[in-house]
Amino acid sequence: MATALSVNLNKIALIRNSREGNYPDVLEHAKVCLARGANGITVHPRPDQRHIRPEDVRQLAALLAPLAEREFNIEGNPFAPPRGNYPGLLSLAEETRPDQCTLVPDSDNQLTSDHGFDLTRSAEQLAPMIARLQSQGIRVSLFMDPLPEQIRLAKAVGADRIELYTGPYAAAWGGDQLEQIFQQHYRAAELAGELGLGVNAGHDLNLVNLAKYATVPGLLEVSIGHALTVDAIAMGLGNAVQAYKKVLADAAN
Repeated sequence: MATALSVNLNKIALIRNSREGNYPDVLEHAKVCLARGANGITVHPRPDQRHIRPEDVRQLAALLAPLAEREFNIEGNPFAPPRGNYPGLLSLAEETRPDQCTLVPDSDNQLTSDHGFDLTRSAEQLAPMIARLQSQGIRVSLFMDPLPEQIRLAKAVGADRIELYTGPYAAAWGGDQLEQIFQQHYRAAELAGELGLGVNAGHDLNLVNLAKYATVPGLLEVSIGHALTVDAIAMGLGNAVQAYKKVLADAAN
């Protein structure tokens, strides 16, 4: 079975937020992605609301709730406190009931997520948060680096899945370190499977580097936003979604 494609709509929201009004419309772009074969939609609301806003999350949840074969994934920092009309990640997830909540250790001063959890420091705080989300029927994934000891801790803390941070893999593309980094991810995915953890991946995957990464064992889902949005400028959003779907389908054969 091909790896699922979840389209991250943060960059659509970022463009919208550069002007007054609701153009481009995040909800309408989600509909295009789903109509052209996306398996799900990902959003990453942040307290500073630089892109996705709480109301976007609510509208997307209503769109996806009746679609049994499509998934809604909300990402974010569970430790970030409420701010303004941002209620906090766990409260927003409990209100909107996504299929999956991906916990990410980011902060306002990061342009984007750039590292996984260090569970030697945060496991004790995360454990009740994971249990709280799971009690609402929400699958929990932790954003992780491909480190065996950390992946074992992800299992111990109660996560359902991990999302492997693929930024270093993408940055190494075409360089001498690529194969070493890829093998790290390959072995990390194997270990996760042995432990009973599902494996997702995301960050800077694109039409060039995705095919190789999609051969990682047991890869259930990739979340792609930035590159897919850039490709959509040239080829159109629906065509971009189909291009990524084709790469994943070809890798599964």
